[in-house]
Amino acid sequence: MLLTILIGSVLLLLCLILVFKINALFALIITSITAGLLQGMAGTAVVKSIEEGIGSTLGQLSLILAMGAVLGKLLANGGAAQQITTYMVRFFGVKNLQWAMVVTGLLVGIPLFYNVGFVVLVPFVFMICASTGLSVLYVAIPLLTALSVTHGYLPPHPGATAIAILYKADIGKTMMYGGLICIPAIVIGGPLFSRTLKGIKPNPPKGLFNLEFRPENELPGFGVSLITSLLPVFLIGLATVSQAVLEKGSFAGSFIAFIGHPVIALLISTFFAIYTMGIRQGQKMKDLMEQAEEALKSITMLLFIIGAAGAFKQVLVDGGIGDYISKMALALPFSPLLLVWFIAAAIRVALGSATVAGLTTAGIAIPIMQSTHVSPELMVLATGAGSLMFSHLNDPGFWMFKEYFGLSIRDTIRSWSLMETIVSVVGLIGVLILNIFI
Repeated sequence: MLLTILIGSVLLLLCLILVFKINALFALIITSITAGLLQGMAGTAVVKSIEEGIGSTLGQLSLILAMGAVLGKLLANGGAAQQITTYMVRFFGVKNLQWAMVVTGLLVGIPLFYNVGFVVLVPFVFMICASTGLSVLYVAIPLLTALSVTHGYLPPHPGATAIAILYKADIGKTMMYGGLICIPAIVIGGPLFSRTLKGIKPNPPKGLFNLEFRPENELPGFGVSLITSLLPVFLIGLATVSQAVLEKGSFAGSFIAFIGHPVIALLISTFFAIYTMGIRQGQKMKDLMEQAEEALKSITMLLFIIGAAGAFKQVLVDGGIGDYISKMALALPFSPLLLVWFIAAAIRVALGSATVAGLTTAGIAIPIMQSTHVSPELMVLATGAGSLMFSHLNDPGFWMFKEYFGLSIRDTIRSWSLMETIVSVVGLIGVLILNIFI
């Protein structure tokens, strides 16, 4: 009966979003209420579970999302993204331009939301192709592969961080494992796969890009752009390394653990960016705070959707489905890592949203992880990999790619959708291989 309720709840969620076109926030809340009542919970208990789920999820995540959004906005407006791209192209040269795009996507994609990174960097692709004569997709696919993988695999990107918090995974370890997994995923899905797309001819709409390219003498230096972009990664990674090197309870260890906490690391990085990307360039604090407000407004709906996903998770746990799933998982003949990848992939294909797929899967799979003692860090990566599976017509990213590059639906599936599938499958394979040694 409980399994039927779970399946029915997921189908209801899909139906509300796909058939009735209800926003994911409301669909998740309606599904949470329905699932709770069907499990026999009292109405007040359902509401309490929803409140607890929203509060516990956003309580841990809201500041991380807020600081990440502001940092991304400052990096984009301050010229760091343009400087990093320009330098990488110059450093690698035309012959190795694809690798320049991969590195740029990684460096810029870690602190930026995917959509922001896409809008900021794609105009540079056309600028580069116009000056070099290279195929647009030959240059763009490696860049967008790196952006996509950081979105799914690598904290401190908000999507991966949210999943890590739900699983109570060590974010530093997740970054290290994800760094290993992302390399083959990006190489295969980016530079190698893009070479099979020579027959596709993009036709981007004229006048689509209104991004003003700043003169080089007005850009921040490459060094400061790189440091500002990667500072949160450095601080979080430093905290992870210090746990293994420094004595537990020592002043140095406690201090590094404090500044390496994701919230504090992003807070420090945000204020550092306010100086390097703003004040140092002559901007007034008032203007910088307006940029921060714009960034915060842009994540309002995302915050609520994440909170609603947490509510759905809590109702499943409090109603007993969580315990039921955990007992079933113990009897499964295959790894829970494979299970969560399949769940996330199914939700991704059905809903289109990688964020919703990842967070919904985490809510369902928490009891599985707790009962099987699998690495929570690998669960994050398996879930993130599944959440990238086969983007198609119900994914806004699909349409962004299609319209920006002026492709047919068939060619968008051949390029974008297959690229997303490759990074998802390669990510899963990487997780399963790492699981042998961890």
